[in-house]
Amino acid sequence: MEKKLAVVALGGNALLRGNQKGTIEEQNANTVDTLENLIYLIKEGYNLIISHGNGPQVGNVLMDNAAGVEMYGNAAMPLDTCVAFTQGQIGYMIERNLRNILKEHGLQRNVISMVSQVIVDKNDPAMQNPTKRVGKIYTKEEADKLAAEKGWVFKEEIKVEGGWRRVVPSPDPKDFMNADLVERLAREGNIVITTGGGGIPVYIDEKSDIQPLEGVIDKDLASAMVGTRVKADEFYILTDVPYIYKDFKKPSQQKLEFLDYADTMKYMEEGVFAEGSMAPKIRACLRFVKNGGKKSVITEATKLEDRRYGSKITMEYEDDRR
Repeated sequence: MEKKLAVVALGGNALLRGNQKGTIEEQNANTVDTLENLIYLIKEGYNLIISHGNGPQVGNVLMDNAAGVEMYGNAAMPLDTCVAFTQGQIGYMIERNLRNILKEHGLQRNVISMVSQVIVDKNDPAMQNPTKRVGKIYTKEEADKLAAEKGWVFKEEIKVEGGWRRVVPSPDPKDFMNADLVERLAREGNIVITTGGGGIPVYIDEKSDIQPLEGVIDKDLASAMVGTRVKADEFYILTDVPYIYKDFKKPSQQKLEFLDYADTMKYMEEGVFAEGSMAPKIRACLRFVKNGGKKSVITEATKLEDRRYGSKITMEYEDDRR
């Protein structure tokens, strides 16, 4: 029997927690803690593709860039290059630590990390509506100067009074480079790390050349796209809560363990899930099952093996076969 293929998206807190400075020691420890939970799936015989977030890391790289320009006159790298930088950094951490964990459990799998380009439409409506905040917080005067010099777009920062932050578009992921190769490698039993941070956004120009694009792609939507493209059976989003909740942190909070496509869409349309946190994850899960995936699961990384935890989304309600 052919092994099931699963795409596992590691959330931002899997690598760097909000109360941490972001030292390499902290990130390595967090990575090990998270990856230990994937051993369950590997022992169950799954083939795996792993994706990951990069929000804190790419933000740090952008701020390093800004400091280098201000202090040493270094040339700042564009956003696509910064995303590639963090893909290499995080992919290396995941690959090295996962190889060690597999050895400790007596398991033999190759682990391959890729710097991945994700294809978007340069005419995506999102290109005219930048929403994703990136990099450091500036004063109004600094932001106005950079906007004039570089054509950057800024919005007022909600967390710091008087602060302004660059915003970039978040176009929809359409496809990714080396998709056929990734599927073949994964189905052969190799663990593939790909489309980190949503992937490097690129588009195909009039000459069929690949061109970079200044933007960031939602990690969960990109991961769902990968799952669809490689015809994965299951899609897992590992985050910091063990369930999807209706009316999260309100007196009417309700745990939602099983959902079908229709009911989930109804909740989405009613605004039950917060756009800043759970809604994008659920949107990605819906897209995966609508496009042929058997099941999407949102759960806390440490609860992956425990069947009592996790919210499952399928096209139709069915018995839990996890």
